[in-house]
Amino acid sequence: MTLDLHADPIELTAALVDIPSVSRDEAAIADAVESALREQTSGFEIVRHGHCVLARTDRGLPTRVMLAGHLDTVPIADNVPSRRDGDTLYGCGTVDMKSGDAVFLHLAATVAEPNADITLVFYDCEEIEASANGLGRIERELPEWLAADVAILGEPSGGFIEAGCQGTLRVRLTAHGTRAHSARSWLGDNAIHKLGAAFDRLAAYRPRSVDIDGCVYREGLQAVRVSGGVAGNVVPDEAQVDVNFRFAPDRTVDAAIEHVRTVFAGLALEFELTDSSPGALPGLTAPPAAALIEAAGGQFRAKYGWTDVSRFSALGIPAVNYGPGDPNLAHKRDEHVPVQQITDATDVLRRYLS
Repeated sequence: MTLDLHADPIELTAALVDIPSVSRDEAAIADAVESALREQTSGFEIVRHGHCVLARTDRGLPTRVMLAGHLDTVPIADNVPSRRDGDTLYGCGTVDMKSGDAVFLHLAATVAEPNADITLVFYDCEEIEASANGLGRIERELPEWLAADVAILGEPSGGFIEAGCQGTLRVRLTAHGTRAHSARSWLGDNAIHKLGAAFDRLAAYRPRSVDIDGCVYREGLQAVRVSGGVAGNVVPDEAQVDVNFRFAPDRTVDAAIEHVRTVFAGLALEFELTDSSPGALPGLTAPPAAALIEAAGGQFRAKYGWTDVSRFSALGIPAVNYGPGDPNLAHKRDEHVPVQQITDATDVLRRYLS
């Protein structure tokens, strides 16, 4: 399919949605994006790296703005091709995040005299395990392409600047006991019962809220999975609960782990960290980020959840999430975006880049 980067970004969004691009199957959409950038833009150096497409200008301007978006989607749920119903566009990726990609591609082709050098990063495999993430691969293999003064990730944000992101970690608490027949339960030691104290602490836990640069991040500590039991007539000798901690970006991962250890201190449970990712500070006081807030009419808020802005923050680059669509609709069968949000995001970023 040929993409028209000069077309209305609403039409461009529909065209991108109509190219299936489930994670690990992004070749076709990467081909279309690369071809369109090469044929319909000027002044960009363009590089293809696997299923990632990179482009950048080098005008010698004092500021560099990075526009980054992933090309992949979750598995299609009978929602491709796209469908327009009045002021709403339906389809897999309309929210997460082909509308954001469309805005970036359209601006690359239509902002003739930007006030900053621009880097475009379109990458693969964001929706699956972190080890496959194309942005991580670029960081490892082409790190010079991630140099910028500010990064804008086109994740859905409902038209608000969503600054930074929460960190996340998961731990597994394991209780051990002694197996026995439930008819002679006094001969055993029930591991499931030993988890009760952990649930009591979770129920009593009071998460904090933290204001950073005017963004309020709310933390949360939740049990997300419980396992245990052998059979209907056996006292279980092992039980586990997985706990997820979403933490404000003023905590490091190490500090967050220590906090969770403190919550469960003194319990006779094994403590195992199963995964973690750092948060990202909002960085809104950096001049390029402040200019973006001004262009958006001062609308900004904290990002709840983890996104790839964390990678930029780790590199010392102020980063925000900004894109059309309600993030609560991402991955849903009826995923859809109000087309006015696509238009509004295009207008805001055109003002910012012009």
